[in-house]
Amino acid sequence: YGADTIRLFIAFASPPEMSLEWSDSGVDGSYRFLRRLWAFAQDYSFVKTLNGMQDDNGDVAINWLEANNTQKNIRFEYYELLNQARFDYERSQFNTVVSACMKLLNSLSNIPVKTTDPIDQALIQEGLSILLRLLAPVTPHICHVLWHELGYGKLILDAPWPKTVKDALKLDTLEFVVQVNGKLRGHIKVDAQAEEDEITDIALQDPAIQRFTADKTLKKVIVITHRKLVNIVVAE
Repeated sequence: YGADTIRLFIAFASPPEMSLEWSDSGVDGSYRFLRRLWAFAQDYSFVKTLNGMQDDNGDVAINWLEANNTQKNIRFEYYELLNQARFDYERSQFNTVVSACMKLLNSLSNIPVKTTDPIDQALIQEGLSILLRLLAPVTPHICHVLWHELGYGKLILDAPWPKTVKDALKLDTLEFVVQVNGKLRGHIKVDAQAEEDEITDIALQDPAIQRFTADKTLKKVIVITHRKLVNIVVAE
């Protein structure tokens, strides 16, 4: 499997202060993740060369105000995960850092790698730049090679640590998960500046949610804004 696979497995399997239980399936899972990362980066590198895109050390001149909601949401996920990973690195909580990197690759995979949309291309360029730098302390070899091959620079060790872009964390709308008595029943979209009362009203008035609340006594509604979660409690 190689050193990076084992390093990734060890970091992901257990926090540093706890005992590590070896798992063949866990090692194989780490290997599959690195293969996914390698394959995605290679596909992007091929398309980038084919389209004559210029190397720019990860900085792409894009007017993000022109991005659609899907693109804004993906970029929002990048920087939300980056903030989480930076916080977890400070606590030496490497397993959740790896988890954030896996989620980041999932976000990247939502973008068609053969896209001709310049904003999508910039999203891939930016996302890979963040992901490789976050993952480099855990899997230095693959990140070093991909960093160089994708034209970000010669040495990833010389790259600055990724910083949060505050504008990326500003969205026009947010999507909330809605639960009824703890069970997932739907999703709603609300204005990013909406207050809890407004979020509650939108959730209660959503037709998909009303299927599970009609003719039942409403006991309370819990809105957890930082988790983008609404839990409606009704009498059974």
